[in-house]
Amino acid sequence: MHLYNSQKINIYNSLSGEKELFEPIHQGYVGMYVCGPTVYSNVHLGNVRTFMSFDMIFRYFRHLGYKVRFVRNITDAGHLENDADVGEDRIAKKARLEEIEPMEVVQRYTVDFHNILNTFNFLPPSIEPTATGHIIEQIEIIKTIIDKGLAYAVNGSVYFDVLKYNETKQYGILSKRNVEDLIHNTRELDGQSDKKNPQDFALWKKAEPQHIMRWPSPWSDGFPGWHLECTAMSTKYLGEHFDIHGGGMDLKFPHHECEIAQGVACNGETPVNYWMHANMLIMNGKKMAKSTGNYILPNEIFSGDNPHITKAYSPSVARFFMLQAHYRSVLDFTNNGLLASEKGFYRLMDAINMLDELKTATSSTFNISEWKQGCYDAMNDDFNSPMVIANLFEAVKFINQVKDGSASITKDDLELLKKTMHDFTFDILGLVNVTKAAESTTDKLTSAVELLIQLRQEARANKDFALSDKIRDELAAKGIQLNDGKEGTTFSTN
Repeated sequence: MHLYNSQKINIYNSLSGEKELFEPIHQGYVGMYVCGPTVYSNVHLGNVRTFMSFDMIFRYFRHLGYKVRFVRNITDAGHLENDADVGEDRIAKKARLEEIEPMEVVQRYTVDFHNILNTFNFLPPSIEPTATGHIIEQIEIIKTIIDKGLAYAVNGSVYFDVLKYNETKQYGILSKRNVEDLIHNTRELDGQSDKKNPQDFALWKKAEPQHIMRWPSPWSDGFPGWHLECTAMSTKYLGEHFDIHGGGMDLKFPHHECEIAQGVACNGETPVNYWMHANMLIMNGKKMAKSTGNYILPNEIFSGDNPHITKAYSPSVARFFMLQAHYRSVLDFTNNGLLASEKGFYRLMDAINMLDELKTATSSTFNISEWKQGCYDAMNDDFNSPMVIANLFEAVKFINQVKDGSASITKDDLELLKKTMHDFTFDILGLVNVTKAAESTTDKLTSAVELLIQLRQEARANKDFALSDKIRDELAAKGIQLNDGKEGTTFSTN
């Protein structure tokens, strides 16, 4: 029998503002869509935290025996600056500044995104569609919305008519905003004069002559609106009505609000049963921002090359740190927090590695079955990872007591403890069993590779290209790939 029959999950639904019992549309199946990155720059840590939360949720559904179709998109067109209907496409702008093709930008940062998530031990989604791969589907949705009288074409662009929609439906149902307040608080912006109302949003934009990324449509050579792509991809792979839609809190309005309006306009009903939003990541009590220097990239955590941290941390320590906060809570990223998490992480790993050494007895002084259900109860309460971790440390305390002889455990209970610790630590939380000794060895190897990179740079500066190439090729033969970029040379392992 599948675990989902006995383990019932309560999910905080942003649509209702309450925790609700999860009831899938189809018994034993979960359809989940999460808004992915716009690939015009290196993925930042706030994004990683959001995707990590949904990786954990994906893992838990699978653990319970659900067959999950997890769709996470790649935005490779249509996302304009300032998340509005004006300005330059973020990817096209990056391509123009670097004098390369937009798809070179997309490729570079999609690879970076995948590398970072792999380093953090993410499971790949079931499907990872791209916006540019679904232009036809987006055009067909626009046609449908126009036919329903809820969109209008003007000067080659197409806009969703929010006020017309709001006559029979509710625009603002997710963010709890009403159109009257939006009208009162909205100023007419330059470049929006084609709209009937400032609240209307673009379904299709006519491309200006200088706009690189463009596709033919019945209205103009142009590109789809940012909100439209997620409606097209989610409904194509999950159906017009599916279980869960997730993303960062910052996407609730206007992005997800517009998705709901588009879905209702096309199909007459809200497309999603449970809307889930992960909260933001701050740093040292302040918003992360490149402009202020209060900022860190994921790779800088692993290398320690950032003024905000005192040392390098392993990906599993960083993952453990982030999962110690509930996904709906603001998380403050600090060096002290990482140091504390590192100590806790190694305590947990040491206890797990000690399990095979424990001696068994005729009785147990700790109720393993009750503790195990406590772990499930925590996950079933809106995926409460901090409470799961607290329960794991209850077991850590008990394991140490058994080790020193002040507690006892039976053989059957020990097997149950081993399995449960493995299930929650590795399968559900997605941590990797790294010991201090192994981490120390890794640090030494990293230092050795960085020394070779320095020697290679000196060889190139001296025009000793034979030595430079030899260092690169010898490292590649050992599975260590050097990556030369504008900001220096980094390395990755195959």
